[in-house]
Amino acid sequence: MAGDGLFLSWGPVVRGREIKALEVFQETLTYYGTLQQEGKIESFEPVLIAPHGGDLAGFILLRGARASLDEIRNSDEFRRLVTRAAMIVDNISVLDAYTGEALAAQMAVFRSVSEELGG
Repeated sequence: MAGDGLFLSWGPVVRGREIKALEVFQETLTYYGTLQQEGKIESFEPVLIAPHGGDLAGFILLRGARASLDEIRNSDEFRRLVTRAAMIVDNISVLDAYTGEALAAQMAVFRSVSEELGG
C-alpha cells in the first residue's frame, strides 16, 4: 500500500561523541541510499530539528512497501546501525508511520473502532 513508512528519530548527541555522530549519520544515509538504489525503499528523507530545548533533534522517514520496511527493520544491518546510533545519541526511536493511502486506511480503522465504542 502506498504511504507506508518507517520513522526513525533521535535526540541530542552524547557530549564528546559529536564527530562519531557525524560519521554514523553519514554511514546511515549511505545505507538508505543503497536500499533506495536496490528498490527496497521508495525514498528516505532526513530532517534535522533546530535547537529548541526538547528531546527531538532529528528524524529520517523511510517510505516503501510495508513488507520491505519490515524486512529492513528486522535485518542485521539495520539493527547494527540503530545500535551504533544509540551509543552516540539519546532517545533513539523506530516507529511504523503512515502517509497517503496507508494513512487513510489507519484513519478508517480508527473511525470504525470509535463508532463501535460509541466515541
